[in-house]
Amino acid sequence: MVVDDEASIADTLALIFSSNGYDAQPAYSAEQALEMIERWSPDLAIIDVVLPGMNGIEFAIFLKASYPEIDFLLFSGQPGTGGLLEEAKKKGYLFEILAKPLHPTLMLAKVANMLSTPPANIGHLPN
Repeated sequence: MVVDDEASIADTLALIFSSNGYDAQPAYSAEQALEMIERWSPDLAIIDVVLPGMNGIEFAIFLKASYPEIDFLLFSGQPGTGGLLEEAKKKGYLFEILAKPLHPTLMLAKVANMLSTPPANIGHLPN
């Protein structure tokens, strides 16, 4: 699952992952992602930190508590996410945030490493 309020980013990443053998679906808010999880349980959620409504870190904390079987990867193009990380740290959570833009092959490699089962055609971008 790719969660980003910028539809072009969510759709593009979902297409890249789908083209590389993953069952990937985009969501454009944490709330929409939660609705999707009720009918489809992804192994991994790639989450933008700056989202309308529930931000990505709040969503990651919720996933950790409610769906511990779903791994997640946070990413952001906003330099001002340090305050959100500090809030999470005060609650006992430490998160790594990958910086946007991240080359798709690096994202694919990170995901394959997290899932420990890389698809056969990893690293190939769609034409």
